[in-house]
Amino acid sequence: MTALDLMRNRKALLRLVIFDCDGVIVDSEPVSNRVVVSALADLGWTVTAAETERLFLGMTFTDMVPMVERHLGRPLPPGWGEALRTRLIAVLTRESEPIAGALEALAGVSALGVPWRVASNSSHQEMQAKFTRLGIASMVAGRVHSHRDVGRGKPAPDLFLAAAAAEGVGPAECVVIEDSLPGVRAAGAAGMDCLGYAPDSDGAALRALGAVPFRSMFDVPALVAAARRETAR
Repeated sequence: MTALDLMRNRKALLRLVIFDCDGVIVDSEPVSNRVVVSALADLGWTVTAAETERLFLGMTFTDMVPMVERHLGRPLPPGWGEALRTRLIAVLTRESEPIAGALEALAGVSALGVPWRVASNSSHQEMQAKFTRLGIASMVAGRVHSHRDVGRGKPAPDLFLAAAAAEGVGPAECVVIEDSLPGVRAAGAAGMDCLGYAPDSDGAALRALGAVPFRSMFDVPALVAAARRETAR
Protein backbone atom coordinates (compact mmCIF):
# COMPACT_ATOMS: atom_id res chain seq x y z
CA MET A 1 0.00 0.00 0.00
CA THR A 2 1.21 3.50 -0.85
CA ALA A 3 0.47 6.67 1.05
CA LEU A 4 -1.93 7.70 -1.71
CA ASP A 5 -3.74 4.34 -1.42
CA LEU A 6 -4.13 4.85 2.32
CA MET A 7 -5.63 8.28 1.91
CA ARG A 8 -7.91 7.33 -0.99
CA ASN A 9 -9.24 4.27 0.83
CA ARG A 10 -10.11 5.93 4.14
CA LYS A 11 -13.66 5.21 5.26
CA ALA A 12 -14.05 8.08 7.72
CA LEU A 13 -13.95 11.74 6.69
CA LEU A 14 -10.54 13.27 7.36
CA ARG A 15 -11.17 16.01 9.90
CA LEU A 16 -7.75 16.45 11.53
CA VAL A 17 -4.09 16.05 10.55
CA ILE A 18 -1.72 15.65 13.50
CA PHE A 19 1.91 16.49 12.82
CA ASP A 20 4.84 15.37 14.91
CA CYS A 21 7.33 18.21 15.45
CA ASP A 22 10.94 16.98 15.36
CA GLY A 23 11.91 15.38 12.10
CA VAL A 24 8.55 16.23 10.51
CA ILE A 25 8.24 20.01 10.82
CA VAL A 26 11.59 20.98 12.34
CA ASP A 27 14.92 19.53 11.25
CA SER A 28 16.07 19.55 14.85
CA GLU A 29 17.25 15.98 15.24
CA PRO A 30 20.85 16.55 14.00
CA VAL A 31 21.12 19.46 16.43
CA SER A 32 19.60 17.45 19.28
CA ASN A 33 21.85 14.47 18.56
CA ARG A 34 24.94 16.69 18.69
CA VAL A 35 23.93 18.15 22.05
CA VAL A 36 23.11 14.72 23.50
CA VAL A 37 26.41 13.25 22.23
CA SER A 38 28.28 16.03 24.03
CA ALA A 39 26.26 15.63 27.23
CA LEU A 40 26.83 11.87 27.29
CA ALA A 41 30.55 12.35 26.64
CA ASP A 42 30.68 14.55 29.73
CA LEU A 43 29.36 11.54 31.67
CA GLY A 44 31.94 9.20 30.17
CA TRP A 45 29.70 7.52 27.56
CA THR A 46 31.15 7.85 24.06
CA VAL A 47 28.40 7.51 21.48
CA THR A 48 28.01 8.65 17.88
CA ALA A 49 25.21 10.84 16.53
CA ALA A 50 23.83 7.86 14.60
CA GLU A 51 23.78 5.73 17.75
CA THR A 52 22.09 8.54 19.65
CA GLU A 53 19.36 8.74 17.02
CA ARG A 54 18.87 4.97 17.07
CA LEU A 55 18.65 4.86 20.86
CA PHE A 56 16.66 7.97 21.66
CA LEU A 57 14.72 9.15 18.58
CA GLY A 58 11.24 10.25 19.60
CA MET A 59 11.82 9.74 23.32
CA THR A 60 11.26 12.22 26.14
CA PHE A 61 14.17 13.29 28.32
CA THR A 62 12.36 11.61 31.21
CA ASP A 63 12.46 8.29 29.37
CA MET A 64 16.12 8.81 28.45
CA VAL A 65 17.31 9.12 32.05
CA PRO A 66 16.84 5.46 33.13
CA MET A 67 18.41 4.25 29.87
CA VAL A 68 21.48 6.38 30.49
CA GLU A 69 21.65 5.30 34.12
CA ARG A 70 21.46 1.62 33.16
CA HIS A 71 24.32 2.04 30.70
CA LEU A 72 26.49 3.94 33.18
CA GLY A 73 25.56 1.74 36.11
CA ARG A 74 25.02 4.73 38.36
CA PRO A 75 22.44 7.47 39.01
CA LEU A 76 22.70 10.66 37.03
CA PRO A 77 23.37 13.95 38.82
CA PRO A 78 20.18 15.57 40.14
CA GLY A 79 18.57 17.77 37.50
CA TRP A 80 20.59 16.28 34.62
CA GLY A 81 17.58 15.98 32.34
CA GLU A 82 16.42 19.54 32.93
CA ALA A 83 19.94 20.88 32.46
CA LEU A 84 20.18 19.04 29.14
CA ARG A 85 16.80 20.44 28.08
CA THR A 86 17.92 23.99 28.91
CA ARG A 87 21.15 23.49 26.96
CA LEU A 88 19.23 22.13 23.99
CA ILE A 89 16.71 24.98 23.94
CA ALA A 90 19.54 27.50 23.76
CA VAL A 91 21.01 25.75 20.72
CA LEU A 92 17.65 25.21 19.02
CA THR A 93 16.85 28.91 19.38
CA ARG A 94 19.87 29.63 17.18
CA GLU A 95 19.98 26.68 14.82
CA SER A 96 16.54 25.16 14.13
CA GLU A 97 15.62 24.86 10.45
CA PRO A 98 12.48 23.53 8.77
CA ILE A 99 12.20 20.13 7.17
CA ALA A 100 12.00 20.62 3.40
CA GLY A 101 8.37 21.04 2.45
CA ALA A 102 7.07 21.19 6.02
CA LEU A 103 6.01 24.83 6.04
CA GLU A 104 4.41 24.31 2.64
CA ALA A 105 2.59 21.29 4.07
CA LEU A 106 1.13 23.31 6.93
CA ALA A 107 0.06 26.09 4.58
CA GLY A 108 -1.35 23.62 2.05
CA VAL A 109 -3.41 21.70 4.61
CA SER A 110 -4.73 25.01 5.94
CA ALA A 111 -5.68 26.09 2.40
CA LEU A 112 -7.71 22.89 2.04
CA GLY A 113 -9.70 23.85 5.13
CA VAL A 114 -8.54 20.81 7.10
CA PRO A 115 -7.65 21.49 10.76
CA TRP A 116 -4.22 20.44 11.95
CA ARG A 117 -2.36 20.20 15.23
CA VAL A 118 1.15 19.40 16.48
CA ALA A 119 1.74 16.66 19.06
CA SER A 120 5.27 16.13 20.32
CA ASN A 121 7.32 14.52 23.06
CA SER A 122 9.16 17.85 23.27
CA SER A 123 8.25 20.39 25.95
CA HIS A 124 6.36 23.56 25.11
CA GLN A 125 9.55 25.56 25.77
CA GLU A 126 11.49 23.49 23.25
CA MET A 127 8.77 23.80 20.62
CA GLN A 128 8.41 27.53 21.20
CA ALA A 129 12.13 27.97 20.57
CA LYS A 130 11.94 25.98 17.34
CA PHE A 131 8.77 27.59 16.02
CA THR A 132 9.98 31.08 16.85
CA ARG A 133 13.22 30.42 14.99
CA LEU A 134 11.18 29.21 11.98
CA GLY A 135 8.89 32.23 12.14
CA ILE A 136 5.72 30.18 12.60
CA ALA A 137 4.99 30.71 16.30
CA SER A 138 1.79 32.61 15.54
CA MET A 139 0.71 29.98 12.99
CA VAL A 140 0.94 27.12 15.49
CA ALA A 141 -0.41 29.03 18.50
CA GLY A 142 -3.26 27.13 20.13
CA ARG A 143 -2.53 23.95 18.15
CA VAL A 144 0.45 22.53 20.07
CA HIS A 145 0.36 19.53 22.42
CA SER A 146 3.32 18.45 24.57
CA HIS A 147 3.88 15.21 26.44
CA ARG A 148 3.86 17.34 29.56
CA ASP A 149 0.16 18.05 29.00
CA VAL A 150 -0.84 14.40 29.34
CA GLY A 151 -0.14 11.43 31.55
CA ARG A 152 2.23 9.67 29.18
CA GLY A 153 4.21 10.63 26.11
CA LYS A 154 4.64 8.53 22.99
CA PRO A 155 4.54 5.55 22.48
CA ALA A 156 1.39 5.83 24.61
CA PRO A 157 -1.63 7.19 22.69
CA ASP A 158 -2.39 10.00 25.16
CA LEU A 159 -0.90 12.86 23.11
CA PHE A 160 -2.74 12.02 19.91
CA LEU A 161 -6.00 11.38 21.73
CA ALA A 162 -5.66 14.75 23.46
CA ALA A 163 -5.14 16.47 20.11
CA ALA A 164 -8.23 14.80 18.67
CA ALA A 165 -10.29 15.70 21.73
CA ALA A 166 -9.19 19.32 21.51
CA GLU A 167 -10.47 19.43 17.93
CA GLY A 168 -13.65 17.54 18.84
CA VAL A 169 -13.05 14.64 16.46
CA GLY A 170 -12.71 10.88 16.79
CA PRO A 171 -9.54 8.85 16.22
CA ALA A 172 -10.84 7.39 12.95
CA GLU A 173 -11.16 10.94 11.59
CA CYS A 174 -7.47 11.69 12.13
CA VAL A 175 -4.26 11.08 10.22
CA VAL A 176 -0.92 11.28 12.03
CA ILE A 177 2.34 12.24 10.32
CA GLU A 178 5.32 10.72 12.13
CA ASP A 179 8.95 9.81 11.58
CA SER A 180 9.78 7.89 14.76
CA LEU A 181 8.97 4.40 15.97
CA PRO A 182 7.49 5.62 19.30
CA GLY A 183 5.29 8.01 17.33
CA VAL A 184 4.03 5.30 14.99
CA ARG A 185 3.29 3.05 17.96
CA ALA A 186 1.36 5.89 19.59
CA ALA A 187 -0.73 6.46 16.47
CA GLY A 188 -1.58 2.76 16.28
CA ALA A 189 -2.50 2.66 19.95
CA ALA A 190 -4.75 5.69 19.40
CA GLY A 191 -6.52 3.96 16.50
CA MET A 192 -5.34 6.51 13.94
CA ASP A 193 -3.98 6.10 10.42
CA CYS A 194 -0.32 7.05 10.21
CA LEU A 195 1.82 8.36 7.37
CA GLY A 196 5.48 7.59 8.07
CA TYR A 197 7.84 10.30 6.82
CA ALA A 198 10.95 8.49 5.58
CA PRO A 199 12.91 10.72 3.21
CA ASP A 200 16.12 8.69 3.20
CA SER A 201 14.89 5.08 3.30
CA ASP A 202 12.08 2.79 2.26
CA GLY A 203 10.51 3.26 5.69
CA ALA A 204 10.44 -0.49 6.36
CA ALA A 205 10.77 -0.05 10.14
CA LEU A 206 7.87 2.41 10.18
CA ARG A 207 5.77 0.16 7.93
CA ALA A 208 6.41 -2.82 10.21
CA LEU A 209 4.63 -0.93 13.00
CA GLY A 210 1.65 0.03 10.85
CA ALA A 211 2.60 3.33 9.20
CA VAL A 212 2.51 3.84 5.44
CA PRO A 213 5.78 5.51 4.37
CA PHE A 214 6.11 8.53 2.10
CA ARG A 215 9.18 10.45 0.98
CA SER A 216 8.45 14.18 0.80
CA MET A 217 6.59 16.67 2.98
CA PHE A 218 5.79 18.53 -0.23
CA ASP A 219 3.37 15.64 -0.96
CA VAL A 220 1.24 16.17 2.14
CA PRO A 221 -1.32 18.65 0.71
CA ALA A 222 -2.01 16.36 -2.26
CA LEU A 223 -2.40 13.35 0.05
CA VAL A 224 -4.83 15.26 2.27
CA ALA A 225 -6.75 16.49 -0.78
CA ALA A 226 -7.06 12.90 -2.02
CA ALA A 227 -8.58 11.80 1.28
CA ARG A 228 -11.08 14.63 1.22
CA ARG A 229 -12.13 13.90 -2.37
CA GLU A 230 -12.59 10.18 -1.84
CA THR A 231 -14.55 10.35 1.41
CA ALA A 232 -16.75 13.14 0.03
CA ARG A 233 -18.21 10.78 -2.60
